[in-house]
Amino acid sequence: MAHVILEHLTKDFPGPNGESLRAVSDLDLTVGHRELLVLVGPSGCGKTTTLRLLAGLEAPTAGTISIDGQVLNGTAPKDRDLAMVFQSPALYPHLSVYDNLAFGLKVRKCGKAEIAKRVKEAAQMLRLSDCLARLPMALSGGQRQRVAIGRALVRRPGLFLFDEPLSNLDPQMRSQLRSELARLHSRLESTMLYVTHDQSEAMMLGDRIAVMQAGKLQQAGKSLEVYRHPANLFVAGFIGSPPMNFLTGQLLPERGALQFESLSDGGAPPAGRLRLSLTEGAARKLQAYAGKTIVLGVRPEHISASAPRPDAQPGQTLAATVQAIETTGAEAFLHTTGGGKPLAVRVSAEERFDLGGQVLLGFDMGQAHFFDPTTKQAIAHQ
Repeated sequence: MAHVILEHLTKDFPGPNGESLRAVSDLDLTVGHRELLVLVGPSGCGKTTTLRLLAGLEAPTAGTISIDGQVLNGTAPKDRDLAMVFQSPALYPHLSVYDNLAFGLKVRKCGKAEIAKRVKEAAQMLRLSDCLARLPMALSGGQRQRVAIGRALVRRPGLFLFDEPLSNLDPQMRSQLRSELARLHSRLESTMLYVTHDQSEAMMLGDRIAVMQAGKLQQAGKSLEVYRHPANLFVAGFIGSPPMNFLTGQLLPERGALQFESLSDGGAPPAGRLRLSLTEGAARKLQAYAGKTIVLGVRPEHISASAPRPDAQPGQTLAATVQAIETTGAEAFLHTTGGGKPLAVRVSAEERFDLGGQVLLGFDMGQAHFFDPTTKQAIAHQ
């Protein structure tokens, strides 16, 4: 087990014209003993560079890397008591599964009995016992990736690093190996740092997730905490599939309360004006924003869709047109356009909606999020 602390970690690379390109910027992050932390973000956000810095494959421009209280800046990768699994299995094609698993131990001059014991244990954990005599070319993609994981496992390091190890697999195999990784983490009680660009995978796998963008840490916390209480517009739009819906509008005082009135991109009320009453709790937090522009965020599961009806209250609901229907099994997502804005809505797959048809959208303001359009930071959530 290992306790990892990254403090003010920064990494610059030289650009094509001699300029400095910052891949990781002033990163502060802690990975606790026995924790599985998932580092997630879009391509180019700095998550793999962070992993390589921790592994010693890159040298930091600034900041410190500590494991169990020992600063590792300048320490060779082989002396860091960690093992890394890459996106590609990178197995030795001429060696059997057994010899691939044992290779690192042989380099470290472990005894034959100890090597056999560790390889056998790893093979049993990863369901590779029947494959030990095979060459990598005789394995499936999932089996090859399990061998790569096993190669790290036999070393018994204090820290495991995973760099998108499942991204080249088909969805079914990804799901299977993801479950196996979670089972291994629970069984080994080891510390793991896992990198992925797939936010769904991050939420399913991690004890905590850390969201990065443009080299900076945006938010770290329990998966549901980040989902339910995103720190800013980027996190709110990145975590969740489909992402959170956003509407720009003004907060208007009315009879001692606050109402949100949507605005078009040009700053004027759209043709299908939406006027929603804030809850008492949100109104108290947002008094300072009365009369100002604000961003309302609502997740697809907090918007309802129904057939248009004559008794609908003007402004409290929004007429929208169904542009696409995405069925995922027990549920479906309607991709609609209302008030000039695209809005995704989660519905039961049993409900029937027509492409090009009209629906009436209702908003659960008890689940609404509010963001400052200038700072992009979250202001309030009920």
